[in-house]
Amino acid sequence: MASLSVETLFHSAVRILLFEEQVVHVSFSQGVFRVKFPTTRKLSEVLRVPHYYILPYIAIMEEQDLVTRVERVGIYTTKAGSAMLIDLINDQYPQEGEKIFGKKILLSLKESSV
Repeated sequence: MASLSVETLFHSAVRILLFEEQVVHVSFSQGVFRVKFPTTRKLSEVLRVPHYYILPYIAIMEEQDLVTRVERVGIYTTKAGSAMLIDLINDQYPQEGEKIFGKKILLSLKESSV
């Protein structure tokens, strides 16, 4: 069983998006971009923990203004959460990030999340 933390969930989310799904859904609104986070079920599957173990960490991430839940739509990063996610991609998986986003877009997202 994985040790759970907000950081663990973000690292797992990045790995799911870049390596498993190989798709990142990004939305833009009023100068802010948001990334659709993997489902809590997918995170629990990857981390090999029961689904209900993930839910309190999602609540913590909401309290820390890193994600927001949209009823019947999913979980999206906030401005701070997007910055954290893009930093993780740039720091740990730059080549994979460039494959998904392209170099210019990834750089643009990094600059806009500062």
